[in-house]
Amino acid sequence: MATEIEIKLRLEARHVRKLLAHPLLKGMSSQKQNLLNTYYDTPELTLRQRRIALRLRKKGWEWLQTVKSAEPASGGLAIRNEWEIPATPGQFDFAHVDNAELRSLLNDTRDRLEPVFTTDFRRQAWQIACGDSLIEMALDRGRISAKERSTGICEVELELISGRVEDIFELTRQLQQHVTLHPEVASKAERGYRLFRNEPEQPFRAKPLPIHPEQTPVEAFRTIALGCLEHFQRNEAGLLAGGEPEFIHQARVALRRLRSAIKLFAPVLPENFVAAYGQSWQTLAGALGEARNWDVFLEETLPPIIRAFPHSHDVHRLHSEAKRRVKAARRAITSLLRLKEYPRLMVEFTAAVHALSDTVDTPLKRFASERIAVHTRSVRKLAERYDELDDAQRHIMRLRFKKLRYALEFMTPLLPSRQMKRYLETLSRLQEALGLINDQVTARLLIDEATSDKRGTVAQAWVAGRQEILVAHVPEMLEAWLKNSGQRLYE
Repeated sequence: MATEIEIKLRLEARHVRKLLAHPLLKGMSSQKQNLLNTYYDTPELTLRQRRIALRLRKKGWEWLQTVKSAEPASGGLAIRNEWEIPATPGQFDFAHVDNAELRSLLNDTRDRLEPVFTTDFRRQAWQIACGDSLIEMALDRGRISAKERSTGICEVELELISGRVEDIFELTRQLQQHVTLHPEVASKAERGYRLFRNEPEQPFRAKPLPIHPEQTPVEAFRTIALGCLEHFQRNEAGLLAGGEPEFIHQARVALRRLRSAIKLFAPVLPENFVAAYGQSWQTLAGALGEARNWDVFLEETLPPIIRAFPHSHDVHRLHSEAKRRVKAARRAITSLLRLKEYPRLMVEFTAAVHALSDTVDTPLKRFASERIAVHTRSVRKLAERYDELDDAQRHIMRLRFKKLRYALEFMTPLLPSRQMKRYLETLSRLQEALGLINDQVTARLLIDEATSDKRGTVAQAWVAGRQEILVAHVPEMLEAWLKNSGQRLYE
């Protein structure tokens, strides 16, 4: 078994010449070859479900059989297990796969394997020395085909032949100084499966993160941070395609979770890392927040007001202005994602996360219990005097509840308590209620912003009334949470 460490970078076809003229490649020889790959799976796509890729590759006159564990990538970097041997077309041999469970799965599916899709591309490759490492840089151009559908390939892969992971990031930085290269999380196999299934881009939601008690706090942070980054990147295509509301919402949640993770683990992270990356995402997070606020206002807040006042010209003018603001907010997101600084930030952050080292020896479970206790006390201080809070303070309380929930979700694998599921459900309902109140507060601000001539009186009155009703229901929910919050759920 070999371990494949590579970073995949998307390249626009119009920038290929610029890449080929890069100073790093001047005077260097390259190898060119056509690679035809056929990927196999069962009719039920059993291998895809297990995140396994199986292909036969024609490389000149040679045929190769490759099995890969399709581990998720973040920031474009993927670290996968790979088994490759010479092959004969139509014949599969899995004896060399030294993972017994995987070998058994492959043998069980052997008689039902069939072609699913193909990739056919021209590869130009260079061997580049960088730092203490030797890295293969490959430029791939061609197509992925499945059934009657196809899509293009234009990407750069940097694979670590020998040396250190840090150097693969350094080479990426040097390349990005001359040409825009965008970290890509979707492998050719993943794109091929989507094409085969004719699957449109779907909003990607946060998944449970595989932390475990044997990890150090820094190792757990690395798992969580890269998971949050993948969460964001997998919604990126939807943002660039027009930013439908759920893509915006999920991208915003991903950055909120990431920033919360940085604050949660701050005691074991370098101060310069926390200072740099706690703020680096702020501009993008702000743009997503602006878009999300207008989406909620247009799709959720305004419809009942329009139904209540169908003949109000002021309300309809507000509706038209809200639609204009939604479009402008989405354009702002697209503009930020197209800046050359964005893919560079992705690479720099991923590199910084991988470079983190342990500076404390606190067991992860103890660290988790201490940090959750800190978050819980912070929320309780505000929850216990909820009746005295103004809108701004309620907003702070809501954010603290959100951070507590994220912390609990991050640490779920460490929390075997039977009460955990019920506690999270209570917390989720409370957070949803506080979120609805915040939507009304935000709506009042948006109405003021959109109607400088003060024609939003009817809408303002409606929103204020709705807010008052929602606020009245919170004390009972807070009381239920306060009763449970004293339990040491993290033991």
